[in-house]
Amino acid sequence: MTETQRRRDVGPPSSDSDEKSTLLAFLNYVREAVAAKAQGLDDGQGRTPGVPSGTSIFGLVKHLTAAELYWFAWAFEGADVDHPDFSMDLSEGDSASSLLAAYRSAIERSNEIIKRCDDLNRPCARAAGKAGAVRSMRWVLVHMIEETARHAGHADILREQADGFIGR
Repeated sequence: MTETQRRRDVGPPSSDSDEKSTLLAFLNYVREAVAAKAQGLDDGQGRTPGVPSGTSIFGLVKHLTAAELYWFAWAFEGADVDHPDFSMDLSEGDSASSLLAAYRSAIERSNEIIKRCDDLNRPCARAAGKAGAVRSMRWVLVHMIEETARHAGHADILREQADGFIGR
């Protein structure tokens, strides 16, 4: 394995202050792990499914962009936005740069919503998810850490299959 294919993994955040700051630090950590796996891939590599279900790294980024918008803007804030499509299907116009820009924009919006929330017990403006339940900001943060971390693991494997790149 060449040095460019092997990079040192970045350890988890050292933040251990208040609950919201710690949760946000871990969420940002796993978000960056996903983005790092998509960076540097050409469109063919990023679009190529690595498993029979059709999952690709770019598809994961698209899905997580929708999850950010759904949980923070649509569900928690109650923003007047279209209900996001969680599909991992890519369109002709989807590219590494457009997908990562959309993901980073969604993250920025989500982080602003999180920062404005002064109570993690505050409920979402809308019932959401498969259970159709009204969740708290705390629940949304923990769920998004879990969702993003799970897909970061998928992206690790897909990236190694695509070009041998491991680590961060």
